[in-house]
Amino acid sequence: MSKSLSSLRASLFAIAFVLAAQLAVSAREITVQGRLGRTVEPGGWLIKTSGPKYLILNPQKFQDELWFREDTEVEAAGETKTGVVSIYQEGTPFEVRTMRQLRGSRVSGGGGDTASVVAAPGVERSLTRVSVTGDSLVLSTPDTAILSLAVVTQNASASEAQAENASRSDALVRAVRAAAGTGAEVKTGGYSLQPQYAYKEGAPPVITSYIARNGVVVTMGDLTKVGPVIDAASRAGANSVDGLSFTLRQDGEARAQALAGATRVAMDKARVIATALGGRVARIVEVQEAGAVRPPIPRPYERMELKTMQSDAASTPIEPGSLEMRAQVQLVAEIEIKP
Repeated sequence: MSKSLSSLRASLFAIAFVLAAQLAVSAREITVQGRLGRTVEPGGWLIKTSGPKYLILNPQKFQDELWFREDTEVEAAGETKTGVVSIYQEGTPFEVRTMRQLRGSRVSGGGGDTASVVAAPGVERSLTRVSVTGDSLVLSTPDTAILSLAVVTQNASASEAQAENASRSDALVRAVRAAAGTGAEVKTGGYSLQPQYAYKEGAPPVITSYIARNGVVVTMGDLTKVGPVIDAASRAGANSVDGLSFTLRQDGEARAQALAGATRVAMDKARVIATALGGRVARIVEVQEAGAVRPPIPRPYERMELKTMQSDAASTPIEPGSLEMRAQVQLVAEIEIKP
């Protein structure tokens, strides 16, 4: 019985010794070399060696490093944590103390592009990122005019104001169509019939008259006809110009020029910064349109009242001028510099 007890004690001592030895090994810092890779579990990272895989327990410590990307060759030092269990357990849990990129490895970018991080042997080089913005302004000649006209009539009787307005508006539309030509678009821009009130203290408001208003919008591509259309509208009975604006319907070419110009400006800025740092632009990491390219903003004219014009009066002069097309591009570049 004493021999059996002694044997049991010896066995337990041996097992304890082995476990202690294993724990001592697991607690010892190790250094591994391999390639970075992502885990099945979102947000997780591995170091893939020629043998086992190591699950990085603290990847956030290194994710701001430029080289911390998939397939980058690294050397990491730290401790394995045998007591840690992950959902998929893709590798040995590894708490990394230090990690560095191995010389001669390459950093992969979006779309499969790569940029060398280290140049010729013996020449230390590093990468830094720079974000620049380029702006561009392109002046374009408008190709479309939008003219808003109106017939305004006033009468003590609502029906009389409406009837007079209808007659003058019909004459206005016919005159505008004839002056603008077949390629123009003529449509109603709004209609209203509103009472006008007289106010006296201590008494309810009294309707004194009615104002009828009929708006007509003319869109034309022949800008030389804008003045003649205004003149014809005035003679036909229009007595208000609500607005005149110029725009660019076919703006594809102007947009492309503005974007290309903004990109060139951003690239020039990146090269200037690289030269100042004693390096060069290694590659473009990201390009995005920082500010939306907006269509040219119409330039409205203040509303003005038109008086009936004589047939021999001078034609209304109209100068469309130029429209501004703006673009802004933000560019992120990697600059290779010599330490």
